[in-house]
Amino acid sequence: MVQSINPTQKNDETDGLPMPKRIWAVVSVGFALCMSVLDINIVNIVLPTLSHDFGTSPAVTTWIINGYQLAIVISLLSFSALGEIIGYRKVFLSGIGLFCVTSLICALSDSFWTLTVARIFQGFSASAITSVNTAQLRYIYPKSQIGRGMGINAMVVAISAAAGPSVASGILSIASWHWLFAINVPLGLTALLLGIKHLPRQEERTKRKFDYISAIANAVTFGLLIYTLDGFAHHEKMDFLFIQLIVLAVVGTYYVRRQLTQTTPLLPLDLLRIPIFRLSILTSICSFIAQMTAMVSLPFFLQNTLGHSEVMTGLLLTPWPLATLVTAPLAGYLVERIHPGILGSAGMALFAVGLFSLSSLTAESSDISTILRLMLCGAGFGLFQTPNNSTIISSAPTQRSGGASGMLGMARLLGQTTGTTLVALLFSFVAHDRSTAVCLMVGSGFAVVAAIVSSLRLSQPSPLKRKKELIKSG
Repeated sequence: MVQSINPTQKNDETDGLPMPKRIWAVVSVGFALCMSVLDINIVNIVLPTLSHDFGTSPAVTTWIINGYQLAIVISLLSFSALGEIIGYRKVFLSGIGLFCVTSLICALSDSFWTLTVARIFQGFSASAITSVNTAQLRYIYPKSQIGRGMGINAMVVAISAAAGPSVASGILSIASWHWLFAINVPLGLTALLLGIKHLPRQEERTKRKFDYISAIANAVTFGLLIYTLDGFAHHEKMDFLFIQLIVLAVVGTYYVRRQLTQTTPLLPLDLLRIPIFRLSILTSICSFIAQMTAMVSLPFFLQNTLGHSEVMTGLLLTPWPLATLVTAPLAGYLVERIHPGILGSAGMALFAVGLFSLSSLTAESSDISTILRLMLCGAGFGLFQTPNNSTIISSAPTQRSGGASGMLGMARLLGQTTGTTLVALLFSFVAHDRSTAVCLMVGSGFAVVAAIVSSLRLSQPSPLKRKKELIKSG
């Protein structure tokens, strides 16, 4: 049966790494994160160039992106479980090493299929990195400072996301697209060398064997889920989609039933018995639906509705991650003093207001008013994300940090995929001149739902303040 977890049970504590070893471990994780985030943003920009160079259609060329993302989806939970069994350090360093190798193959590719296959394996390596990234923070930082660690992680992601277009433009102005992948090699080697020397070796590991049957069922279930949603959004043949749904229902049912019989399941459904963990996961899904609905529709809104150029659109979108860059570390500091339910609700409320105010913009609106609304969105999301992620990791028992990290990643992926699908559907059913504004209003609605769900966590004690309370009482 599924392992019973007492929601009131004190989590295992860790004192983290001593200084300055902690700093170098954080730098290693930061470089790995920067590498994986940059890779996504850079490749998006160069897709038209790749389509021209390889002589492939835009639809086919997108598999350079889709293959990468699909590899992450189908393997994320498996790598999380593997981290609990053999150690997060081994999985993380293996992921970095493979990322360096596959990046080099991508840089040397001279055909579409070579690049695509290399990108798929690059996706698996990115999955290994991201699946245990947040779990490692529990061993790097003291329990009382996990919020700050999450804030620094969010800041690195925001900087990398904001810098992606600029880095791509800079490289392409002096070199070919091959160097977009080659830049990962020095970043990866730096992260690898620092990680080998400074990353913590986790002491607690689960003694279970890796469940290969569950891993295959997991890959089929989530792979088909994402593929079916994408096909539905792009109006694929209904007969084909119907067959996919039947296979998904059969395999998915088998997979969930199997997980319910496992002591430590690959899909950690047992962790959902912890009320604050369950509410935080649900908040995360709703927030990422809202975020992706906005991020996909905003470029269309800024160009088609407000009449901005492509260059201006890129410049106008930059304040969003910059605002997140400022608020994420602040939220990491505040979560040690303020309940994450309050911070999460406040952040999502600001996010909802920002998105709704964006939908009311017209072609006559000033650039300043657009920038201020986008900054409000970024600030709100940054205020929410760090406390929420910190709560997800800290509310699970220490030895189950891998499962918690995997669930965090899956919540993000499910939310983003659902958001993308929702935009495609709204574009199909809503009048062209209103579709982008409607998308922003729908995103605002999901942000409101996320704020409400986050507020429900106030009935539960904050796991991030527990250690401080124990220290004071002792």
